[in-house]
Amino acid sequence: MVASEAPIVRVDQLSEHVGSAVRLRGWLSAHRAGKKVQFLELRDGTGVAACVLAAQDAPETFEAARALDQECCLTLTGTVQAHPKKPGVCEVLVSDLEFRPTVGEYPITPKEHGTDFLMDHRHLWLRSKRQHAILRIRHSIIKAVRDFFDSRGFTLIDAPIFTPNACEGTSTLFETRYHEETAYLTQSGQLYMEAAAAAFGKAYCFGPTFRAEKSKTRRHLAEFWMVEPEVAFMDLDGDMELAEQFLEYVVGRVLEERRPELEVLERNTAVLESVKAPFPRISYDDAVARLAQLGQTVAAEDDFGAEHETVLSQQFDRPVIVHRYPKACKAFYMKADPTRPNRALCMDVLAPEGYGEIIGGGQREDDLTVLESTINAHHLPPEAFEWYLDLRRFGSFPHSGFGLGIERTVAWLCGLSHVRETIPFPRLLNRLRP
Repeated sequence: MVASEAPIVRVDQLSEHVGSAVRLRGWLSAHRAGKKVQFLELRDGTGVAACVLAAQDAPETFEAARALDQECCLTLTGTVQAHPKKPGVCEVLVSDLEFRPTVGEYPITPKEHGTDFLMDHRHLWLRSKRQHAILRIRHSIIKAVRDFFDSRGFTLIDAPIFTPNACEGTSTLFETRYHEETAYLTQSGQLYMEAAAAAFGKAYCFGPTFRAEKSKTRRHLAEFWMVEPEVAFMDLDGDMELAEQFLEYVVGRVLEERRPELEVLERNTAVLESVKAPFPRISYDDAVARLAQLGQTVAAEDDFGAEHETVLSQQFDRPVIVHRYPKACKAFYMKADPTRPNRALCMDVLAPEGYGEIIGGGQREDDLTVLESTINAHHLPPEAFEWYLDLRRFGSFPHSGFGLGIERTVAWLCGLSHVRETIPFPRLLNRLRP
């Protein structure tokens, strides 16, 4: 069979073609050339193929292959055979190849590179085995998110990116011009999902959100993806139960589909295996007492900082739900606990191993008069929320929901120390490129 007649296959299909000639197309990730044999590694996005080129089998091709550059694009033809030393693995005996040479030396070499260098070359760093594993896991997480809600009667409702008002507060908004008006990049789709819940009962949005926080911590990005379900007639207890079921499902899917990628990252999967509902639930007041015993002080009626979440979550082998925070430190739309008006019917889910908050949510205020009062108390422009107040004027109903940040979830499941590797092209306080 001539080279042009061999079927084009992917690396992950090689086991189906043992004993046959095939063509592979991809990029050269590694090359070791000896006097009589050259070893090539070709990656095509589905895997990496070990390819062997012997001088005695194809002398002209053998000499041409000496000019191969790292990451050059190539097409090779060869016969698939079982690897002589690795059971279940195939290799390709190369008989012919074509390649397009690179222009200049590939900047990412096998030596150690600093983080800033790698982030400057993020468009190329994505090709590495580690980054490939992380983004494959991210893909499975996103697919699991959609499957969970789609299979439970939720309707996907897209929230706008441009908004006329803040959801969480005005200090972290990205402001932009929208024709002759001022607009903001969305912090959250939650307010719109409340409208969707009144129309569909159970709804969710899934998209990018933006926070202009002056933060360089390992947990913050200026642009990140968030899924936000909202459910009519669901209270705080139902919200916590939904969050438990959701996280158990997502973690289970990653364990089911991405074991090889977790091995690449050397992730301890035993800690993920224990993510089973129900999760421990503790009140804010109990959490403050626990933190005091662990030497962590929380200012009166204040929210937890990253260090508090880290210390607290390290006390549990699975996510822990902290509920009923002080109303003063939560968003204007949180409903007060009727038995303790200074506490909000809200909850945060903290991931174990010190990863901190990955879900925040709660029950929304459904009383028109109370909501108008809290909007004024937070010094928010009432005219921007007239449409939101209509939801209380016309058929107000109890409802709850939450938001989960994809990047923090990826960091937790992959065991990463920083969220910058959890998204293809991160936007940080000091980074807008590539």
